[in-house]
Amino acid sequence: METPPEMPSTDGHMSDIVTERYVVESKKSVAHASLACSTQHCAFPLDGNHLCVWSPKDPSHQLLTLQGHHQLITAVVFGNQIDPLLLCSASDDYIIMWNVDECREKTLKGLTPRGTILDSLLQTVLCLRFSLDDRAVAVCAGNKISVMDVEVWDFCMGSLIYSSSILTAYPLLNLLINEENQQLVTGSADGQLWIFSLIEGHHYHCVAHVDLRKKRETFTTRRMMSEQCRLPEGHQYHCRHEVDKRGEAEATFPILNLAHCDLCLPDSQCGAISFASECTKCLWIGSSTALFILNLASFELEAALHFKDFQSLSVQVAGSCAVMSEPISAKAFCILSSMFGSKIAVLEISLATLLSVQQCPRAGRMLSVLASSCVLATSPLYFGIIKEKFPKLANAKRPAVKNVVEDKPLVFHSKVRSSGYTSAPHMGMFSPKTNIKHNNKRSSKYKNNYKCKEYSLESFLPRNLSRKVAVAQEPIAVNCLQFSGDGQQLACGLGNHLSLVFNASLSGAPAAFSGHDGAVSTVCWSHDKRWLLSTGRDQTLRVWSVHRTELMLLLAPDAFPKPVTAAQFYYMDTFILLSSGPEFCLLKYHINLCRDDMQRYKPKSRYKPVFKLPMTSGVDITSLSAVNDFYSHIILTAGRDRTVEVFDLNAGCSAAVLAEVHSRPVHRICQNKGSSFIAQQSLAYNLFLTTAVGDGVRLWDLRNLRCVRCFEGHPNRSYPCGVAFSPCGRLMACGAEDRHAYVYEMGSSSFLYRLAGHTDTITEVAFNPAAPQLVTATLDGKLQLFVAE
Repeated sequence: METPPEMPSTDGHMSDIVTERYVVESKKSVAHASLACSTQHCAFPLDGNHLCVWSPKDPSHQLLTLQGHHQLITAVVFGNQIDPLLLCSASDDYIIMWNVDECREKTLKGLTPRGTILDSLLQTVLCLRFSLDDRAVAVCAGNKISVMDVEVWDFCMGSLIYSSSILTAYPLLNLLINEENQQLVTGSADGQLWIFSLIEGHHYHCVAHVDLRKKRETFTTRRMMSEQCRLPEGHQYHCRHEVDKRGEAEATFPILNLAHCDLCLPDSQCGAISFASECTKCLWIGSSTALFILNLASFELEAALHFKDFQSLSVQVAGSCAVMSEPISAKAFCILSSMFGSKIAVLEISLATLLSVQQCPRAGRMLSVLASSCVLATSPLYFGIIKEKFPKLANAKRPAVKNVVEDKPLVFHSKVRSSGYTSAPHMGMFSPKTNIKHNNKRSSKYKNNYKCKEYSLESFLPRNLSRKVAVAQEPIAVNCLQFSGDGQQLACGLGNHLSLVFNASLSGAPAAFSGHDGAVSTVCWSHDKRWLLSTGRDQTLRVWSVHRTELMLLLAPDAFPKPVTAAQFYYMDTFILLSSGPEFCLLKYHINLCRDDMQRYKPKSRYKPVFKLPMTSGVDITSLSAVNDFYSHIILTAGRDRTVEVFDLNAGCSAAVLAEVHSRPVHRICQNKGSSFIAQQSLAYNLFLTTAVGDGVRLWDLRNLRCVRCFEGHPNRSYPCGVAFSPCGRLMACGAEDRHAYVYEMGSSSFLYRLAGHTDTITEVAFNPAAPQLVTATLDGKLQLFVAE
């Protein structure tokens, strides 16, 4: 067969993102032609039964044409090794193995290249895949999978090791194995991806489920909101896909191709794209109308390239697609076959340009949880320190000069017994008594004799059940948990009106704090461990004395126009931070320790609102978080519109808005607050977790306002389960509805291990800040303590 004439390519300079390098037209329809890409070659069937290989490094007229099939070629795949580069093709008559380099050499010498026939199956082959070492080929024909040894041309019999249930009513079009993370990725015709864990012992657990259409909408919305923030007031950013959406049917994105993609994301400080040795593992997803890059850590789209945005492309709707990018490369190649025509086009994509154009812009300045500057005089936080630095004088008027008494030495003209004049002078300083014997009795009923072991990073996995207790005689939900800063006490809020404080070992009778008229929704320790804050469904906020077990401060339901949804101590116990409706508020408070036996049940403490700020969107706040263990100006809030807003109280304004954080409103924000018993890198404190019902847990980095990892391996479909950071910052624990608590490592989306033995849904989890210990709480009121080996 003569080499087909190359069609004139469209304008090669139409865009800095996409360049059409080669276009060819077949005599037969190529709607569902099998295509293949390697790092430097593209392969496609032409005229039905001729196999063509094109390389961007060679002149375009030197198209390598391989003949050997008599029937329609249905499957093509390149090998994984470069030397030699193997190509396997299949039709209803033969499965042929080609050595691309040898075939090209023979073509240059004027000889006809020949391949090696592996077998004649006389069946339609739908898919071919090489093993990693290219020594075997998997052949999918009909309802069977055969493995062929390339060297001896024989079949290797295997046994079924796993069979999944029906994932979708649509056929599965593509599979890919992520060797580094030991995951299997599957894609279907309706644009759904399932990622399964191949780790031994996980039993092919589903790590994540991705709806490509929803991810594309989320990606577009985030870009629109980011662009709106950058444009001057009065200007509007119109996304082309949203403008053209009127009158169009809802788009679906069939998964036509899956391929590895290693790329380095923009630097968090300068925003530049760099292709260095440490890159993010991503996935190319080829579909009929677009190409997508999916981050395999966060399961979020990093880029989307829609063919209709480039009108000069020869193929606007693809029937088949294959894409490949070199490791540590700024370019990728994509080969498309036309769904409604007979053209095949090869595209060259500039990854650097694509990412720089589509990455959402970050905040104008670098955000950090750690305070990097002194408190400004205009900051609302200044109210908390002004009293200490500039104490208010009891009498502001300066006394008259004539009333001023000159400083003179104080002399007693008579001996006073209490003055010490009659006693001999002390020759030594005061020294505490250390030989007091307690006869094995505790000196105070509030003193905790529990002593935490030294926090060890060698054995930091709390997985052994140490103790199990019930918080009440009847099943009652545990709504919240929090350890004190020294790790010696554990506070929990119950579904009735009680708050309980256990010692860290869960031994002995707990201290009870009674006063709420409904379920306790929040418990929070003060930094000095003297006070315990709680909020309840009775719309009250209460501050308790831990030692006295008494109410010290009460905020009645009418203190704010809307119920208090979340509250905590803030800025080293200087303020009480709370949210009510769409606003968060700073309260300056004073705890009165004076006791009046006649009115001892009436709190004399007082509070005063000093600052309020609403969310930009005006929706109600569902959760908020701030660090209290050290000075921080950052407050995180989540709204019912599925956004997370970052506030900088040193500037007294909103600093950034994260859109489409989850598919449902966030019910918990958890920051990496660290521990005084173990050191972390300063940048680690910028990490925080968000969780929503039915949408897993996501890890965010405040510096670049990006989701860096997603954890979806635990069932959480209907109940808001808790989440917690470990003190070392290496682990994340969360509750689940399958009566297991899940522990993840921050570097993997697959769970590390599960904690069994629970009798109901795990509602809350809490790490001990002083020891590798984890406490879980269930819906039926059981607390379980897990310790490290």
